[in-house]
Amino acid sequence: MFKKIPIKSYIVTGLLIWVPLVITLWVLNLLVSTMDQSLQLLPRALLTENWLGVHVPGLGVILTVLIVFFTGVLAANILGQRLVRFWEGVLARIPIVNTIYNSVKQVSDTLFSGTGHAFRKVLLVRYPHPQAWSLAFQTNVPADVAACLPEEHVAVFIPTTPSPVNGFYFYVRREDVIEMDMSVDAAFKYIVSMGVVAPVNANGPSTGMGARLPPVDDNQ
Repeated sequence: MFKKIPIKSYIVTGLLIWVPLVITLWVLNLLVSTMDQSLQLLPRALLTENWLGVHVPGLGVILTVLIVFFTGVLAANILGQRLVRFWEGVLARIPIVNTIYNSVKQVSDTLFSGTGHAFRKVLLVRYPHPQAWSLAFQTNVPADVAACLPEEHVAVFIPTTPSPVNGFYFYVRREDVIEMDMSVDAAFKYIVSMGVVAPVNANGPSTGMGARLPPVDDNQ
């Protein structure tokens, strides 16, 4: 006898196959379409519509990568650094633009600079109440803030799920956090998937005290 399988199971199985595929294709199409806008920088005679008769998607991705690469090469020498400082000086004199640019630049410098302090470790912190735990990323405590705190604290960024680009920034006592034996990439994967996809290298907490949890402070 054949086991009767509910129609709902077939629908769920189909969704599990198609939803990730469609979303992936949608994101790729959005990225390629956005990068293809860089083709507008080229003379119209060089566009594929003029000498092939059709638009070839993806050429903008190559052009964008080349622009970013040669911008980095230019900014690495003395002349390029002077041009960057001049451009930043111009933007610094424009109201509103100055605020937006400086904020975005500080974040990008922290995230992409090899000497930055962004997301150095994955931690467990008590949030949003003393009986709950949340994954967090250790960042950098400013010296002036550390001088005002009576005990040693760590700066943590607690991302939201499933969009980790938003979150909360706190200063937490070092003794109240648990350092995880988990890479930042694995933690991001865990957060984005809302815990459905467990990171492979999540071997558990590493606190230096036999993974003993810090006591609950009722005053928090």
